[in-house]
Amino acid sequence: MDEITEMNIYCPVPKIVIDDQGKVLMANEHIGEVFLYQGIVGADIFTLTGLKVVDLFECAVTGAHPLVERNDKVFKIFAYYETDDRHKLAIMFSDVTVLEDLKDRYNEEKPCIAKVQIDNYDELIEAQSDGGDRNLLGQIDKLIRTWGADINASVSRVKNNRYNIWFAQGKIDKGNFLKFEILDEVRKLETNADFPASLSIGIGVGGKTMDLTETYANAALDLALGRGGDQAVIKRLSKIEYYGGKLQTVEKSNKGKSRIVGHALLPLIAQASRIFIMGHKASDMDSFGASMGMARLCLSNEKNPFIVIEKPNESLDDLFYQAKSLDKYNFIGRDRAMELCDKDSLIIVVDTHRPDMVQCPELLQLAEKVVVIDHHRKMELAIENPVLNYMESYASSASELVAEILQYILPKKKLEKIEAEALLAGITVDTNKFSIRSGVRTFEAAAWLRRQGADPAEVKRFFQEDLERMQTKVKAITNVTIMANGVALSSLDAIRSDAQLLCAQVADKLLTIKGIKASFVCGRDLDRRTVISARSLGEINVQLVMEKLGGGGHLTNAAAQVDISIEGAIRKIMEITEEMTI
Repeated sequence: MDEITEMNIYCPVPKIVIDDQGKVLMANEHIGEVFLYQGIVGADIFTLTGLKVVDLFECAVTGAHPLVERNDKVFKIFAYYETDDRHKLAIMFSDVTVLEDLKDRYNEEKPCIAKVQIDNYDELIEAQSDGGDRNLLGQIDKLIRTWGADINASVSRVKNNRYNIWFAQGKIDKGNFLKFEILDEVRKLETNADFPASLSIGIGVGGKTMDLTETYANAALDLALGRGGDQAVIKRLSKIEYYGGKLQTVEKSNKGKSRIVGHALLPLIAQASRIFIMGHKASDMDSFGASMGMARLCLSNEKNPFIVIEKPNESLDDLFYQAKSLDKYNFIGRDRAMELCDKDSLIIVVDTHRPDMVQCPELLQLAEKVVVIDHHRKMELAIENPVLNYMESYASSASELVAEILQYILPKKKLEKIEAEALLAGITVDTNKFSIRSGVRTFEAAAWLRRQGADPAEVKRFFQEDLERMQTKVKAITNVTIMANGVALSSLDAIRSDAQLLCAQVADKLLTIKGIKASFVCGRDLDRRTVISARSLGEINVQLVMEKLGGGGHLTNAAAQVDISIEGAIRKIMEITEEMTI
């Protein structure tokens, strides 16, 4: 009696043998528990199970056990070499239907928590007339509790503007949960403020303990708030999902936080052995201006900081070399910075909060104290545990935030003229000459810088460009493609060191054309990476588009760098924006 025949007689579970081409050589009498039809000998294993023969042979080596659903049952597959013949594979099917049902029920009934916060609560209440605040809060409370009732949740109001909502995990994938219609319903409520009411929602899912699930929810809420509010964020063990984010971030009228941050900075500066200031890679006007402002704060407190910057972007040439020629600032490269840095140093990061984007990521590991000052919406990949974190997505620029800090903390001694102009240039470039994301506080910061000696004519000179660059931009604008949904797509036709800057300028210019709601411009930098600049009038959230490509930014201003061709990047942008505008 051969071995295959023995298998057919003695094996108490469904079992087959296949060859290396995936053909069934033999099946025992129990195989009918898996497949309803008869005569599977000679059939193809992929047709029977949907599993490739190469994957099954690999399972015999790795010990993996894939699942297949057949005959209204779930089977775990055990693949192994039954003989020395490596061209034949034995496969057993173990019925795990009950176990999988229990697992599904466990996952569906596992507790999740949503942390809900009313955005801009103080400003919202302050704007209501007598009794209007109670009426508005009552309406928001009713919407939150109705949403909770729809998912059979336990709703607890823990503060005037905070709710904790416990519910079963299975509700997430059922009904309209992921549409988060409550965000739209709250936004439609009438208020006396000059901005709509909105919610931020952070949801924790899948923690091994309830405490860990709540930790996920807190982190998700922090992300929602850091990204400007009016959105929901779901955090799982290794995945974060974003929903909503249709509103522009509301500017806060109270500048108290700027004063608090400034006073918190002073002892950190005083105690540091050395201070290193750095912005993001390919430093722009805003990053450089904010760095110069922070340098002045350190110098006014008798500390001589190092500004970490590799070869500056071409757009910075005039400003950078003018500042360098004054011989008042310590500009150093990353290698020198790593030599000088120790654990007692202070790192001040401006205009970014991503560790992979800073001029010298290694410094973040060498020093124990890191300060972050940024105006971008918070992303999952952020600098961990900064001693001071000043992130305000309402602000036009990092230069605006730094200017506000300096107003409160800087001694009577004025800013140097070059510092004031660098800060004003940073605000100017990030607001596209005060045409976008410019709030009252933006103009107040600009006015203060003007009083500090910033010359608008000199700042304008920083933005002058040569004829060749102007011709390149005109060509990109001329070759634009405008989709039916109002999305404009264009690209630069050559590899350039200033590709990111030119893409941003072309994207800004495209928004001045009637009918265009959002613009995306791609180019190639010297590293042959595709750089993308995205701009929007607010109807289309370009931040969400760029995040799907590994970038980020604001609702109306975002960017990304990808390792695919320009054509491939444009195809992906078209697919994403078409889905968003359906």
